[in-house]
Amino acid sequence: MRALLCHELGDTSSLVVGEIERPPLAAGEVRIGVKASGVNFPDILMVEGKYQVKPKMPFTPGLEVAGEVLECADGIEHVRPGDRVLAFARHGGGHAEEAVVPGEVVTPIPDAMDFVTAAAFPVTYGTAHFGLSYRGRLSAGETLLVLGAAGGVGLAAIEVGKLLGARVIAAASSPEKLATARQHGADETINYATEDLRDRVRALTDGKGVDVVFDPVGGDAFEQSVRCIGWEGRILVVGFASGTIAKAATNMILVKNFSVVGVVFGEHSERFPKDTRERLTTLLKAYDAGHLKPKVMKTYPLEEAATALSEMAGRRVLGKLVLIP
Repeated sequence: MRALLCHELGDTSSLVVGEIERPPLAAGEVRIGVKASGVNFPDILMVEGKYQVKPKMPFTPGLEVAGEVLECADGIEHVRPGDRVLAFARHGGGHAEEAVVPGEVVTPIPDAMDFVTAAAFPVTYGTAHFGLSYRGRLSAGETLLVLGAAGGVGLAAIEVGKLLGARVIAAASSPEKLATARQHGADETINYATEDLRDRVRALTDGKGVDVVFDPVGGDAFEQSVRCIGWEGRILVVGFASGTIAKAATNMILVKNFSVVGVVFGEHSERFPKDTRERLTTLLKAYDAGHLKPKVMKTYPLEEAATALSEMAGRRVLGKLVLIP
């Protein structure tokens, strides 16, 4: 089968498409004929050797796939060959013509959902819902600040936040990105390239600060969010798209009695796969009801994966990019 291959850690420009043997099917696994695979920032980290998961070389990146079930190991009962599904591939392998994944995280998709949209769904919406509902305990009536709001996981956080009944403030670095955030339900927006994040948040919350910060950016954005959080708020550390890992000011944590909470959806999914499938099933019902609207900015053939990853690394993406094998 054809697959995107990483032969040495480093720059994503070295990725190549090659022919490899089909991966074997082990107990508890499902083989999916991949119709589309979502591009994510961890793909870049995995190729650079900076991700929590470090596959053996050579490997195929790709954390989320959509396609048709080709084969199921014994004991898999919730899906069968021919079913249209999506899956979260925690250890990569998604950017290929076929992917073998743990059966417990394979989830049927609604009839109205196409494969490109499905490939843009599990990581972003799963992360947003896991972070906001489970780790952040976001409640109806609270105020949520989403940083990096125009990226795939940022837009998902806006929509999930609205689904949970929150008032959502979206922060991004350009008018175009903020317009996209509003299209996906943001109540207020902040351009942190031209506006002071703390001052705008204080103005929008009558000086109280926000209840929850969803931060996939890190760096200076995280340090500013410490100034934006309200009493007993929760800052959710989702990722470091800025490339900089910030340090928490522990005196501020003490004074405001707030929490800094890690959001590692992948590891949680590996430990509790049934919980992830139930979470994705709930989110897919919300999609089917019209409450969630994944944005796919562009699709690329597998051979142009390096271009797609370069666009993501440069933070030039509104929503998601998807590869078509």
